[in-house]
Amino acid sequence: MVEWRFPCEARSASVARVRVREQAAAWGIPPTVRETAVLLVSELVTNAYLHAWTFAGAITVRCELGGCRLRLEVADGGDGLPEVRSAGEADVSGRGLNLVVLLADAWGVLVRPGVPGKTVWLECALGGQPPDHLSHLTRHLTRRRA
Repeated sequence: MVEWRFPCEARSASVARVRVREQAAAWGIPPTVRETAVLLVSELVTNAYLHAWTFAGAITVRCELGGCRLRLEVADGGDGLPEVRSAGEADVSGRGLNLVVLLADAWGVLVRPGVPGKTVWLECALGGQPPDHLSHLTRHLTRRRA
């Protein structure tokens, strides 16, 4: 497991992308899984910055390789819980957690009673296959291309 601490500022998302990409490459994570993880950590760090910025402190990113999964965790000092929203056509934000729901094999939020903040986590299977809930879409797209 590796862990990085970033200031609660906008550029932390880009630095987190670089760190996760480099670490995943060092671990030999397949490119499709690596790039999915990079995209999703960027979304979670951006959410931490946007929604927990009033709480002084850092954003912590953990990256762990275990078994057949890559696990990412993003912790911040904010009390609000993430919500999956339905962004309208003209909305410029509100899609990040939808990407997490669609692309991660599992995700959730850890809250410890009496301790400020939360940790949003996600897992990506290393096989490079889409999550089970997307397999029907993959089959449909494959049939359409044939």
